[in-house]
Amino acid sequence: MNTSNGRAESREQLKPAGIVVGCVGCVIITASSVYTALKMGALPWPTIFTSITALVVLRALGRKSLNEANITQVIMSAGSMVAGGLAFTIPGIWMLGLDEQVSLPQLLAVALAGTLLGLVCTALIRRRFVEESDLEYPIGTAAAQTLLASSAGGATGKKLFGSMALAGIWCALRDVAGVIPAMVAALPIPGVNFALYNSPMLCSVGFLVGGAAVAFWFAGALIGNFGIIVGGSAAGLWDVATAQGIVSSLGMGLMMGSGLGVVIKDILPKAAGYLKRGRATGTGAAQDADDKPGMLGSLSRMDAGALGLLTAAAACLACLVLGLSPIAAVVVVALAFVTTIMSAQSVGQTGIDPMEIFGLIVLLVIAAMGEHNQVKLFFVAAIIAIACGLAGDVMSDFKTGAIIGTNPRDLWRGQAIGSLLGCIVSVAVMAALLGAYGAEAFGPGKLFVSAQASVVATMVSGIPSVAGFGIGIIAGIALYCLGIPSMMLGLGIYLPFYMSLTAAVGALIKAVYDRIGARRATAADAETTHEESGIIVASGILGGESIVGVIIALVSVASGMLG
Repeated sequence: MNTSNGRAESREQLKPAGIVVGCVGCVIITASSVYTALKMGALPWPTIFTSITALVVLRALGRKSLNEANITQVIMSAGSMVAGGLAFTIPGIWMLGLDEQVSLPQLLAVALAGTLLGLVCTALIRRRFVEESDLEYPIGTAAAQTLLASSAGGATGKKLFGSMALAGIWCALRDVAGVIPAMVAALPIPGVNFALYNSPMLCSVGFLVGGAAVAFWFAGALIGNFGIIVGGSAAGLWDVATAQGIVSSLGMGLMMGSGLGVVIKDILPKAAGYLKRGRATGTGAAQDADDKPGMLGSLSRMDAGALGLLTAAAACLACLVLGLSPIAAVVVVALAFVTTIMSAQSVGQTGIDPMEIFGLIVLLVIAAMGEHNQVKLFFVAAIIAIACGLAGDVMSDFKTGAIIGTNPRDLWRGQAIGSLLGCIVSVAVMAALLGAYGAEAFGPGKLFVSAQASVVATMVSGIPSVAGFGIGIIAGIALYCLGIPSMMLGLGIYLPFYMSLTAAVGALIKAVYDRIGARRATAADAETTHEESGIIVASGILGGESIVGVIIALVSVASGMLG
């Protein structure tokens, strides 16, 4: 093993300045990710945003290494996946009125268990899924191209942080001063929340997702609200309340069916191939172990021991703090390895990580084993969702590193730093939001939609329309296998109409912006292309409103404690 080269690379790429900048960014990005996931029912990948931010900040400090910038953005973004795994599952506990049965130490134990399992799994599968596979990892590849092509400087920084400031001011004027209304153009349609949500962040989500995906999102909203609720009620097929139950069940079924479609279409057909390839190349891998940098190449005894200890720590947290039986804890750990492989495969092929779906699958397995405590089932789903979310993020970052030449051991260390810090930040922010707004603020049509967590809550407590849910699962699998984004269709059916309409406005803005950009394609931009500028501004707007939203919640909690 060539340890001297590894240490030299580590000293060059993992530096104190990058760690400090990354940790500061991790706190901000993780906090805003919790808010975004709860508020919007979605969590856009932060990788491009953090890549640009890392470049801007490090260059302002006189640092020009792309690899240092890459590790810095890894630290920044890792906590967001921990935040997503928690936000997509745990609020379901509050929706069912079980919040008093959950303590902060338990939430922290859930976050730590999922993070440790995610880190262990990615250390074990990196080589197979990055170096020895043909998976594209579109998010990681795009981040690498951004780092390679960007000459980010002062103007880019002004666009990024200027848009953050404007969105933050807008949020404060709306939610604190009350100068700007939250909803505009509302119409009194029974069963339909028809309005435009005055949210730059939601417009930015529509802008960043854009195109066909938002078109299917909005189509789902039209089908659910005006087809089933308005049309079905007018035809006398059901009343409005029944229609709303059908819509929510159908939407949840489509989203879950889409996740199962990823498994059926993208993962299972290739799983046997990877296993066969692994057996065929196992001898060769052992022969070139000295050419790999330790833990993330071929494992040394020390590396294997360290990963074993992390796995044991996760199992102990599940047993001693969360109250799972030893057998259930072992099953959760074993299935975490299976589902993180599925997650790595999904992200590598599509850039999509249905982390909460993998959590639901393991939840159902544990429930089938005889575990009926609802809170513990939520804990299981959260652990798996965090592990899978982190795996998708880590593997994309490894792909970025493979393209630009970043030391994989340093990348893994950066992920460990960011994700462990993200555990603390995400739990603190969720507790602050719960304290500021109460459990009644979470759920469909409420302040924090928490769409994915609502799906988990419904699976635990009971489905309003079993027929609608079953049709949704079958349709979700079929549509995904046909290449139709059934996840977005289901999201549109499930979410309140005002959210889908506002996101559609954002996508419309993107279409107009792209058309203007095409006309100006011959004009040179000294720093960024037209498309990059749009991504920078939209990312800044998304981050600005979500960060201020978290600050407002923290101030509200502090005021209540002082009062």
